[in-house]
Amino acid sequence: MGSNDLLVSEEQSLLKSVEQMSKEGDEPPSAYHVVEGLNGFGSNKDSSTQTPIPIIDVSLLSSEDELQKLRSALSSAGLFQAIGHGMSVSYLDKMREVVKQFFALPVEEKNKCARAVNDHEGYGCDTIVSEKQVLDWSYRMYLQVFPEEIRKLSVWPQNPPEFGEVLVEYAKKVKSIVDDLLRSMARSLDLEEGSFLDQFGEKSTLATRINFYPPCSRPDLVLGCKPHTDGSGITVLLQDKEVEGLQVQIDDKWVNVPTIPDALFINIGDQMQIISNGVFKSPMHRVVTNTEKLRMSLVVFNVPDAENEIGPVEGLINETRPRLYRNIKDYLMINYSCYQEGKIPLETIKVAHNSA
Repeated sequence: MGSNDLLVSEEQSLLKSVEQMSKEGDEPPSAYHVVEGLNGFGSNKDSSTQTPIPIIDVSLLSSEDELQKLRSALSSAGLFQAIGHGMSVSYLDKMREVVKQFFALPVEEKNKCARAVNDHEGYGCDTIVSEKQVLDWSYRMYLQVFPEEIRKLSVWPQNPPEFGEVLVEYAKKVKSIVDDLLRSMARSLDLEEGSFLDQFGEKSTLATRINFYPPCSRPDLVLGCKPHTDGSGITVLLQDKEVEGLQVQIDDKWVNVPTIPDALFINIGDQMQIISNGVFKSPMHRVVTNTEKLRMSLVVFNVPDAENEIGPVEGLINETRPRLYRNIKDYLMINYSCYQEGKIPLETIKVAHNSA
């Protein structure tokens, strides 16, 4: 096969959806191949280890012991598995089942919720914004849930009929957990309870992204989601009950995140790292693929109001820890463009300090 034939084959492959390529067992096009050392994110080889992920009982955060466990987890790795959150396994299973029902629908039905060109909301795959962009082996549904007035209901699924009601109820429960968590995080640093919540504002955004990662014939070359940090304040993830795939970077090694059916995986986002002046860490993470099993996840992002200017809390700036980041509005847009280009977004807003 000549070079021109290869180019034609590549272009034809890119016209196919990830879902279609997975079902037909196609070789992933080179646009999905992750290169070593992806723009400063470290090695992308599978160096996964079994380092334990902290488990925090969020119902016990009024106790000093659990509060210090929280502070330790967030200031080191920036993540933990949350138990004691008040949602039963059966309730979480119901949420998982509803999203699986949507993704099991025929493509024609799902495409009724397709996102518009240059829009993030709705159903689809990666938006291509750069020639150097590495594409994710996934298809997803992104929806803004709160404040209610920003919902784009034209792309919300009508099938299954209970989808919207179940998602909104779940999002409300997650928002309550996150608000309590933000108060506890402030207390753990001897700050006023509302120090972090104030920067999120009364109109903080709650958005969901439902991910489906189909089997891939080349998991050695392709990732379900390339290495990144989240642009949120706090991220809450409901994992697949059976299939693992999420990995986090701890001490420069990729660590597998085990599935715990009744746990929520919670991680710090970039905006919380900014607000905490770097005390709490926004972890690098990725999703690996496999050759046999479909994996789903439901992510909820709590994001400060885009109209609010966020910046390091004054109580966390001192001689030993000077201001690390400048104040900024609508950080999410910076994070999104950097993610697609393989850049590290927090590096773009660091405050320079003389080393002399």
